[in-house]
Amino acid sequence: MVAGVTTAASVTKDPLDALEKHFGFRKFLDGQSQVVSALLSGRDALVVMPTGGGKSLCYQLPALCLEGVTVVISPLIALMKDQVDALQRKGIPATMINSTLDLNDQRDRIRRMKEGEFKLVYIAPERFRSGVFTEALREVEIALFAIDEAHCLSQWGHDFRPDYLRLGQALDKIGRPQTAAFTATATPEVRADILKHLGLREPFECVSGFSRPNLSLTITHAGGHEEKYGRVRDIIAEHKTGIIYCSTRKRVDEVALRLKEWGVSSVAYHAGMDENARSRAQDLFISKKRDVAVATNAFGMGIDRSDVRFVIHFELPGSVEAYYQEAGRAGRDGEPSVCELLFNFADTRTQEFFIEGNNPGAKTIREVYQYLQNKSDAQFEVKKTLKEINEELELKNEMALGSAISQLARRGYVERFDIAGQRLKGTRLLQPKVKTRDIELDVTALEEKDRRDRDKLKSVIDFSYSNDCRQVWILGYFGEADAAPCGSCDMCRKSGNARDLREATEAETLIVKKALSGVARMSQKTAAGWEGRFGRAKIIQMLVGSRSQDMIAARLDELSTYGLLKDTGTGYLNLLFRELASAGLIQATVGEYPLVTLTDRGSRVMAGKEEVKLRWPSAAMTAGVKPASRSAAADTPVLAEMGFDQRLFDQLKAKRNEIARNEGVPAFVVFSNATLEFFTRLRPSTVEAALRIRGVGENKAAKYAAPFLEIIRSHGK
Repeated sequence: MVAGVTTAASVTKDPLDALEKHFGFRKFLDGQSQVVSALLSGRDALVVMPTGGGKSLCYQLPALCLEGVTVVISPLIALMKDQVDALQRKGIPATMINSTLDLNDQRDRIRRMKEGEFKLVYIAPERFRSGVFTEALREVEIALFAIDEAHCLSQWGHDFRPDYLRLGQALDKIGRPQTAAFTATATPEVRADILKHLGLREPFECVSGFSRPNLSLTITHAGGHEEKYGRVRDIIAEHKTGIIYCSTRKRVDEVALRLKEWGVSSVAYHAGMDENARSRAQDLFISKKRDVAVATNAFGMGIDRSDVRFVIHFELPGSVEAYYQEAGRAGRDGEPSVCELLFNFADTRTQEFFIEGNNPGAKTIREVYQYLQNKSDAQFEVKKTLKEINEELELKNEMALGSAISQLARRGYVERFDIAGQRLKGTRLLQPKVKTRDIELDVTALEEKDRRDRDKLKSVIDFSYSNDCRQVWILGYFGEADAAPCGSCDMCRKSGNARDLREATEAETLIVKKALSGVARMSQKTAAGWEGRFGRAKIIQMLVGSRSQDMIAARLDELSTYGLLKDTGTGYLNLLFRELASAGLIQATVGEYPLVTLTDRGSRVMAGKEEVKLRWPSAAMTAGVKPASRSAAADTPVLAEMGFDQRLFDQLKAKRNEIARNEGVPAFVVFSNATLEFFTRLRPSTVEAALRIRGVGENKAAKYAAPFLEIIRSHGK
């Protein structure tokens, strides 16, 4: 146990108390409350929430309010470690189980899970390859099974990981605990795939808006690498901190070398580097000791640096999902940031090479299997690296070898193993008597996967050539129809949303006065004039009534101007504030964190003593803001209705234990602690209401429900 860590038993049951006690926040971010409510009511859930939206808290906080341990599936060891360290610093009992632990350490942590020592345990998906490990989890009281980066489960997603496919079967084996899947980017197709593979039961679905109004998306059609380097140099000079994504390790090294020659403070990151070098590069960037990271897409998942001012794609990414997830790492602090894709059609060849390598046909897979049969030793093992095998096989695309072996492993014909005394992996035949002609392959699925990957690449190309607003195009891709133009991407700037200088309408005058009042309330009046205390992003967030962590921690939600322009939207206000600055109504200090305040002229306009002409943002953007989330069921109780009453819980528990003693059965056979907790929070008064609670089937309701409902009805009278 980590020194100073709260014991699992002492954690508060009330979600709002837990939010302030453990995370230091008085209110939830937009969208979080609905998710937490759904999970505390016992429902499965699928949550799509953009980067920076606070997904982690949506399962970390319920973990503190539920009996038992919350298991979190996470694909990256570095991400696990960061989250576990952060939880332990908050005094929350948390740990992780992954390949960095030996067998004894894994057994010890599972034992401590059984004893209720942890509230959250992060587990790598590959642990579920072991039937012994899965069986051991059957003896753990699992309150919630949370799957992070759930898009990795879908073969149609942009970051498919075969180990995620085992999770549905693992859930069946450990008794189907309450399950919640979380991701930042997922098309309707991928969401359907997640629901299907996990078998979520009547899940609460929350899809927060994908719009990032503080990001300015640009696609520059570049003739060659030198033209690209020119744009890179200009963007770094203007914006300083950011990430440059490249398609290959070789390109990362080339771009990183060019930045070094320019004297730019930077790091390189790709999977070809050893683990220590990657960790050091990531730490240097996150700790702000380096300004720019040059990386393949292996870099970024879970990266928590809020002041990334730009993201450059040096080459075309393989899908719109990958592009938008990576672009979304800019501007997590809400400040304006730029995302620029340097497009050259020749770069599509690299992505086509990846598609061919990731999708070997049935003929190639059988060819690889035959080679393994021919070359295996008496133990049916081939102790050769993939590079050595490919030198003999001479496959046209060397990536196809690893993909073919993955397909064979997924169907149980082979497995990879560590070669004793070497830091290398070999390949072992698991069914050596099966002949090549008899191996079972789903040829239709293989061809469909190849087709869909090519369609994803085509979508990125279409996006790059589109003349529509970049944000509108992307939101449409993710299933959000009727979005308003962002006003800040290259297409909006080009098409004008070019605006004429004119006097304000009555409605526009009111918006300007409200905006300037917001600036005044977040500034300080001195004898010398106004002094700024906050940046533009914070002021806009306050005006639209954002419930971000920074907003609530600074108590800006208590200002009289808080939410004054909540129906106007951040996209419109970002453009309006640029025009207010151009018109000399507001001004910003110079420096890394510019602070915005009123000018004397702005004070006069705010007071109605002077009229002003502006280039007004598009009227389409004043149409209002879409709801932050939508749910498959609107009947999930809100948190205010779900307070935890310890006295009621104890009464229900005593009745449960009494019935169990009388019948001579274990207490959980009547109702589990988790089910009693749902009774306590939801307080059903009828059998029909009780039947909607997890763990209450028709047989149990008929046999046991009556005395529990009576306790609930009479409680507090």
